[in-house]
Amino acid sequence: MSRELELLAERFGTPLYVYQLENAAAAWAALSLALPERSLLHYSLKANPHPDVVAKLIELGARAEISSPEELDVAVSSGASPNECLYTGPAKTEAELGYAISNGVRRFSIESERDYLRMRRAAATAEVQVECLLRINGQPSGATGLRMTGSASQFGIDLGALKSGRQALASTAQTRVVGFHLFPVSNARDEGSLRDALVGSIRSAQAAAEILDIPLELVDLGGGFAAPYATPGRRPVYDDLKLELETALDDNLPGWRQGQPQIAFESGRYLVGDSGEFICTVMDVKRTGSRTFVLLDGGINHLGGMAGLGRLIRPSASPRSDGGTSDEVTLVGPLCTPADVLGVAVRLPPVKPGDKLVFPNTGAYGLTASLTAFLSRPVPVEIALDGEKTVSATRMQRYRAALDGTGPKEPNHAHH
Repeated sequence: MSRELELLAERFGTPLYVYQLENAAAAWAALSLALPERSLLHYSLKANPHPDVVAKLIELGARAEISSPEELDVAVSSGASPNECLYTGPAKTEAELGYAISNGVRRFSIESERDYLRMRRAAATAEVQVECLLRINGQPSGATGLRMTGSASQFGIDLGALKSGRQALASTAQTRVVGFHLFPVSNARDEGSLRDALVGSIRSAQAAAEILDIPLELVDLGGGFAAPYATPGRRPVYDDLKLELETALDDNLPGWRQGQPQIAFESGRYLVGDSGEFICTVMDVKRTGSRTFVLLDGGINHLGGMAGLGRLIRPSASPRSDGGTSDEVTLVGPLCTPADVLGVAVRLPPVKPGDKLVFPNTGAYGLTASLTAFLSRPVPVEIALDGEKTVSATRMQRYRAALDGTGPKEPNHAHH
């Protein structure tokens, strides 16, 4: 544990998240070099909507991929142009579509004929025309990772259903279909899997354009760019991806070099995963039977609590003092549930109450992907650093707001 983290933990207490914005900038540069020339790159706010993280990536040239009114608010307040945002999601309501339109969003991903109908109504009510990307559930690619499409899925329109839906999905005075949105896999295991997924998406876009007989202005190929999660490691370097994707684009969408269509990608975890560290304090060490439990002041309410991510995390923490023998322990949090487990069979040097543990690579799918309201424990402080400069130290608020003039109107506990 670095002296800098020690000082921050002493000042702000634990559990504590620390984000190094320089790392996000380095990841942006690396991914930009690995993609085809003149590609657009969206930052997916669901990975980490911290305003300073978002602002750093917007400053570097990222566009925002958003899926809720609050993500839109964060993106715009962090410097994003609303007319450059891409609003996504499989079950968007007319109310949120209307909110997005009223705040300047003009580009939406469309997941179904019914989603398109809601989009048309919202645009007609606002008397504007919006651009629509039809999300395509394309051909299976054989990629390994968390599959999003390519089989039965809640996401997108099946490629085979496009022909029968041509009329229902046609452009109107309110909605102009300008291209496609594809996202076949998340967190691809290796470069080969990622390449196969993205090449499959390129071919699906070409096939969809032929079925609908429309000119393509934009094709968002999604992402799948990997990063380690809550364990030591480095984000991958994609040495060959750019050339392979450019070759596939030349073969299937030959006008792309002239911007017909413009090619876009999305990333969350690759851009911010290694920017974050999560620091906890050891509260107790219990030995029961053949097992050793290390109890921490942070748990699944702060890290890794969203089981829907589709992975079992086995974090590897770094104790404050290195050296000595290595013990196999189970890392557990402070919640009154046996589900509050951060790591099983984790090897650590001996630790004692008061020691600090650091979970690396927790800049993506950390705090906001966890069960922060469960048991109503305090939300960790989040620190944003840019080099040696502290940009901000903040804590998210959690309180119940009255809608009818009754009940508490503001937080009444200091730790909130």
